Amino acid sequence: MSKPIVGHLDPYFFQVNEEIRRGLQMCFGTKNEFTMVISGTGSAGMETAVANFIEPGMKTGIFANGYFSDRLTEMARRHGADIVRFEKPWGETYSDAEAAAWIAEVKPAVVAFVQAETSTGAYQRGHAIAKAAHEVGALVIADCVTSLGGMPCEVDEAGIDIAYSGTQKALGCPPGLAPITVSPRGVEWLRSRKSTPVTWYLDLKLLLDYYESAHRYHHTAPISMFYALHESLRIIEEEGIEQRWARHKSNHELFVEGLKSIGISMHVAEGKRLWTLNTPLVPEGVSDAAVRKTLMDEHGIEIAGGFGPLAGKVFRIGTMGYGSSPENVDLLVRALGAAMRRN
Repeated sequence: MSKPIVGHLDPYFFQVNEEIRRGLQMCFGTKNEFTMVISGTGSAGMETAVANFIEPGMKTGIFANGYFSDRLTEMARRHGADIVRFEKPWGETYSDAEAAAWIAEVKPAVVAFVQAETSTGAYQRGHAIAKAAHEVGALVIADCVTSLGGMPCEVDEAGIDIAYSGTQKALGCPPGLAPITVSPRGVEWLRSRKSTPVTWYLDLKLLLDYYESAHRYHHTAPISMFYALHESLRIIEEEGIEQRWARHKSNHELFVEGLKSIGISMHVAEGKRLWTLNTPLVPEGVSDAAVRKTLMDEHGIEIAGGFGPLAGKVFRIGTMGYGSSPENVDLLVRALGAAMRRN
């Protein structure tokens, strides 16, 4: 990020952007040519997906089981969607059969789900969702903010049409950019859209003119952030994407075993957990706020608490990117055990 900044229309910037595209395709698990970066955080990626692919009055089916599916709902509401939600308690996921049955019944034009729910630590596979959605002619939007770079997103394999993420989670990069990828099916829908999105800044047709052939000025891209993402993706490529996934899985499992050794169980059922974001249950009689304060004050370790219906009930602990290592897991388990004994 300390490299000299070039202009946002400089050929070198577009070279960097092209190399970023290839790295993101690897991480998303896609061959989509329409793979780019939005200048903004992961929430900008979410709003880009909503604003460009949900028109006013369009029936939008949302799999609602956490904070970020609620955020998706609110964005879709503001863009005039006709929203139908499939509600589940926070931390639960949807079986293939119930997802397919619901979509067949509702027949939405767009289906949105959170693959990696940061508020609950739950991972939702999208294969059955996308298959059922395509059978009724719907587009599929997936939130991959906490999976990209740490778990398989399987965009092409699952049949996801629009996927977005953020740079600050498993990609191991500072916050400020939102990777997004769109399938050929999604691109065809976008190009045939008759109405103009209410957002100018996040209009993908305008952004295509900037990033692709014409390089027509749209906005001043944050060049240093692109440098950071470029380097982050080079690090991922050096490690190897499958080796990186295996590292995250191994250290997640090591962490779960370590938690068991100090008497802590997990909120999300085994086999449905993120490898990047863990939600251990706060033991009875323990103050989660006091534990988190002790960890920060005495060890310089920051973990998050639950919110919404999980407030005070779970810790939210990241094991992702550079932080996903056996040494960090061991340090955290020992510090967490000591902090709980005192609080």
